[in-house]
Amino acid sequence: MGTWKTRGLRGSTLEEFINRTNEAYREKNLALIQKIPTPITPIEIDKSSRHITLAYFDTKSTVDYIGVVQGIPVCFDAKECAVLTFPLHNIHPHQIAFMKKFEEQGGVAFIILSFTSKNETYYVPFDQIEYFWNRMEQGGRKSATYEEIVPGAFPIRSLRDMLVHYLEPLQADLDRKG
Repeated sequence: MGTWKTRGLRGSTLEEFINRTNEAYREKNLALIQKIPTPITPIEIDKSSRHITLAYFDTKSTVDYIGVVQGIPVCFDAKECAVLTFPLHNIHPHQIAFMKKFEEQGGVAFIILSFTSKNETYYVPFDQIEYFWNRMEQGGRKSATYEEIVPGAFPIRSLRDMLVHYLEPLQADLDRKG
């Protein structure tokens, strides 16, 4: 069981943008994607603000989002990176296992990765994440650099009310897979 303090709010700006994008997708009947809440047990609550200040995670969560895009099952996680090196410890073994099984069942798994220092966001296909993960498991780097990630990833742009418009790179990924 992990504990939660404020570090759990990292990525909240990216997630808010994704949540707004998902609302736009739903309103336009393009996709139905849900944020998966992480189940927690509150330990300390600030009585004046009624905010949880300390909690334990109840169970291992799978990924941040899951749903369907025009009949295609998708699941993905949202990650923000302030530097140009993405630490792989930001992804957990159970998430890699879930995404692998998800793809084996015919779904599409990916990560939306925002390099905040460059103001760039990418759709990173699961096969690329799995490559970096396996390299780490075999004793290699415990991170992936911007230079390694970008050539195999798809840039994500903003479009009107779709602040993280990931359907275009999803289509490019599907085209790539044939």
